[in-house]
Amino acid sequence: MSVPDYMQCAEDHQTLLVVVQPVGIVSEENFFRIYKRISSVSQISVRDSQRVLYIRYRHHYPPENNEWGDFQTHRKVVGLITITDCFSAKDWPQTFEKFHVQKEIYGSTLYDSRLFVFGLQGEITEQPRTDVAFYPNYEDCEAVEKRIEDFIESLFIVLESKRLDRATDKSGDKIPLLCVPFEKKDFVGLDTDSRHYKKRCQGRMRKHVGDLCLQAGMLQDSLVHYHMSVELLRSVNDFLWLGAALEGLCSASVICHYPGGTGGKTGARRFQGSSLPAEAANRHRPGALTTNGINPDTSAEIGRAKNCLSPEDIIDKYKEAISYYSKYKNAGVIELEACVKAVRVLAIQKRSMDASEFLQNAVYINLRQLSEEEKIQRYSILSELYELIGFHRKSAFFKRVAAMQCVAPSISEPGWRACYKLLLETLPGYSLSLDPKDFSREKKDVTQSLENYTCKCPGTMELLTLPGGPTLPPVPFTKLPIVRRVKLLNLPASLRPQKMKSLLGQNVSTKSPFIYSPIIAHNRGEERNKKIDFQWVQGDVCEVQLMVYNPMPFELRVENMGLLTSGVDFESLPAALSLPAESGLYPVTLVGVPQTTGMITVNGYHTTVFGVFSDCLLDNLPGVKTSGSTVEVIPALPRLQISTSLPRSAHSLQPSSGDEISTNVSVQLYNGEAQQLVIQLENIGTEPLETLEVTSRLLTTKEKLYGDFLSWNLEETLAQFPLQPGKVATFVVNIKVKLDFSCQENLLQDLSDDGISVSGFPLCSPFRQVVRPRVESKPVNAPEGGKPGDPSHMKTLEAILNFKYSGGPGHAEGYYRNLSLGLHVEAEPSVFFTRVTTLPATSTRQCHLLLDIFNSTEHELTVSARGNEELILHAGECQRMAIQVDKFSFESFPESPGEKGQLANPKQLEEERQEARGLEIDSKLDVHWRIPSLKRTGEASVEGLLSQLVLEHLQLAPLQWDVLVDGQPCDCEAAACRVGDPVRLEVRLTNQSPRSVGPFALTVAPFQDHQNGVHNYDLHDAVSFVGSSTFYLDAVQPSGQSACLGALLFLYTGDFFLHIHFHQDSASKELPPSWFCLPSVHVRALDAQA
Repeated sequence: MSVPDYMQCAEDHQTLLVVVQPVGIVSEENFFRIYKRISSVSQISVRDSQRVLYIRYRHHYPPENNEWGDFQTHRKVVGLITITDCFSAKDWPQTFEKFHVQKEIYGSTLYDSRLFVFGLQGEITEQPRTDVAFYPNYEDCEAVEKRIEDFIESLFIVLESKRLDRATDKSGDKIPLLCVPFEKKDFVGLDTDSRHYKKRCQGRMRKHVGDLCLQAGMLQDSLVHYHMSVELLRSVNDFLWLGAALEGLCSASVICHYPGGTGGKTGARRFQGSSLPAEAANRHRPGALTTNGINPDTSAEIGRAKNCLSPEDIIDKYKEAISYYSKYKNAGVIELEACVKAVRVLAIQKRSMDASEFLQNAVYINLRQLSEEEKIQRYSILSELYELIGFHRKSAFFKRVAAMQCVAPSISEPGWRACYKLLLETLPGYSLSLDPKDFSREKKDVTQSLENYTCKCPGTMELLTLPGGPTLPPVPFTKLPIVRRVKLLNLPASLRPQKMKSLLGQNVSTKSPFIYSPIIAHNRGEERNKKIDFQWVQGDVCEVQLMVYNPMPFELRVENMGLLTSGVDFESLPAALSLPAESGLYPVTLVGVPQTTGMITVNGYHTTVFGVFSDCLLDNLPGVKTSGSTVEVIPALPRLQISTSLPRSAHSLQPSSGDEISTNVSVQLYNGEAQQLVIQLENIGTEPLETLEVTSRLLTTKEKLYGDFLSWNLEETLAQFPLQPGKVATFVVNIKVKLDFSCQENLLQDLSDDGISVSGFPLCSPFRQVVRPRVESKPVNAPEGGKPGDPSHMKTLEAILNFKYSGGPGHAEGYYRNLSLGLHVEAEPSVFFTRVTTLPATSTRQCHLLLDIFNSTEHELTVSARGNEELILHAGECQRMAIQVDKFSFESFPESPGEKGQLANPKQLEEERQEARGLEIDSKLDVHWRIPSLKRTGEASVEGLLSQLVLEHLQLAPLQWDVLVDGQPCDCEAAACRVGDPVRLEVRLTNQSPRSVGPFALTVAPFQDHQNGVHNYDLHDAVSFVGSSTFYLDAVQPSGQSACLGALLFLYTGDFFLHIHFHQDSASKELPPSWFCLPSVHVRALDAQA
């Protein structure tokens, strides 16, 4: 659909569209004479019914618009009336054939048609026909209106039959899918048996039935169907038809609320559908066609007034419908017409601002390439609609655009007369007049004369006493310039005084004993003199803003403009300004400095204009708006100014709390790097700075921080206090970026693509430790998106440092000031731990921690740990570092405060324990990185990277087993003995678990390792036990010890190993296998002669 109808209104949805057109050659005068009589029959009451049928006539209607008839039935041409001249019988067949050709244009949608023939007489006219009416001439045709009424009744019969046919639920019949023209190609091949498709069909058909009910005069039934359609279509996201259902719902509600219509047409329409009598509703039952009409299918229970939208909901639904139309470029005309309809409704509701939003949307709706005539029509209609809602200036603007379009260069014959006519109509909207009386030519001459007089005798505000005795009061120039608003401004955020919380309630007014009093005197004087809820400070520059404008047709120079105050000694700093001719509202700021404390009232202002001094009091200016003119002046406070060692940031922090930040600084650090921020605190005020409190707040970030991001020592700075005016103190803040060092998802993909094994990721997943063969370390060619400066790898941290300071007389009264410093830190990745695993060491109390470290910078980097040599990593290289660490006794960690609470969250307790363990391990490892070329260094933390399995490997077992050979611990090195000498063997158990364990039975089995994978346990001739080879340990209490003794005798020299294993009894089965980790025992038997 490409041709919009700018005259559309909401009530048109209930009309039947009838096209009246000429056939053959018919004079324009005769055609419109009959057309006017036909269109006068615009509504008829249905016989034997309370319903009214409305008809909309058009003498031209584009056939492509008719294709949208299923979408909105009021767009469907259901009736065709043709008018023709025929003066001879031989021309009749050709004329009738033309009538059939005309019907074929709208044949798919027509309910009925008529042909009115003028000028034909004879036998042909005497033949009874229902579709043809013959009249001898255009004057002798009294029965035209009666013929039209009969024609409309025939349309109603077809309409009602279609409504009954569509509204009746025929179980088993498949509901067809109604489509708009551009949708047909999109629904080819859809599954017609799906629930989604069936709901779409049902929703569209419900909407279609609602349209038919509305046209058939059944308003309440249409509301019910529209509501049901909205629910069905919303569930399947059928937005185009959902918008149509919402618009139909709006139209039906508008018809219910505004019986007089919204199109501005004369005469109120009679809407009976919303007020059916009970007895009429009872006799309306489903029926068939009768000679007296059709009994409508309705019920008093089917529709209630509750289904009708409220006036506010109507506009909301229009907005929703238009938003759905805007999703489809082919529905531009539908969207535009919906905006026009909504504007007409809002005009009746007198909601001009809301209506302007719909019109603004209509302006930017793109349609097809419009002709010059269509552009003129569009701008003219927009002008009329803006005039309708009271936007006279906007209306004049679009009317002027239409006027300029009349003489556009692309028009071969410019319409200068139409252009001139339209331009004349724009003058009232621009408040322009062609009447010479409205021009004040002499204003400039008068002011020049006044300036000449005041040069000789200045105009002052003194009383003038005449010789006869009368005294003339001074007359101030209150309208040169005109002041419309006076507003006292608060101090800048960094200078605003704040009251200590403990002192907030000391100055509460005791004027009334009631918490709230409804008796408030609303007079102008009290409104102006009311106290404002902020304070000014003694000795600080304070501001008052005036909104002024120059009504003169020439430039106005105002000199010596300042404030008139009372209550406090106030030093006003005069200003001079120059206002352009008829400037409109112009902001002017007047400043001054209060010299004492108390309540200050701004009474007005003084000016010097044309040499005349004027004191203008606010009480004498009736048109001035003010939110109050009295404010409290508190004692003086110091003023703090800060400067930092870091550059200013281009990023302005926007904290959610609404705090204003005076200064923003930025720094770029590598992950793990620390830097000092040196802040110079200068007292630029006149009072000493006595107290200072510093707090920090980290803005919301998705990144997890480890350790203190910001730290400082305030005592060194406070040692320089009190800070006298003009003095500077130094304050140092330590910035430390310590983010997660685990491998990122995008970098992990880059490493995997380059063949580097990262199978241990994610490192933080509990109970997961995958071991896979990994490729030898090699440089990784970092992709372009993976460079350190790339935003995808860069992390941003933002914090606010707040300085709360006070001093001088204001401090004694409990006031202080706040100054905020914004810190923007961009953290580049330094190194990543792509994998963390463990290997057992030779000692049971130690293990090897294996770290796969990836250098994500563009520089060569070294990594070192406590007790390890430096590991050199080139840019993009990944290598493994092995660190031997002593196992940790995590159970000995002190309880955190959260663990002692009875209501502590178990998950939170576990996280706290995990963090404590990670911090302990990280402090022992002391992993650092260094970039020699940049001379930058930092930490590399494993906090948060250790899986549950790795933590278990790093933890000392609760049962500590020690094996002593001849009294010497045998853990790492081999124990030496002599052949033939008995060797004392002691197995000692220390129970560090919270429970009692044991008893245990242990068997000692000596063997020799042949270094080829073969262990020889057949040593009966080489090793002999003195006593039994089985040892027994009694039960051991928590924190207790137990030991068992035995002896061996080595008969030959050599290296022997002792394998100690436990008997599988009930006591050992209850405990984890990791608790039975005994050290390996290596005994070297030497020759007795050696």
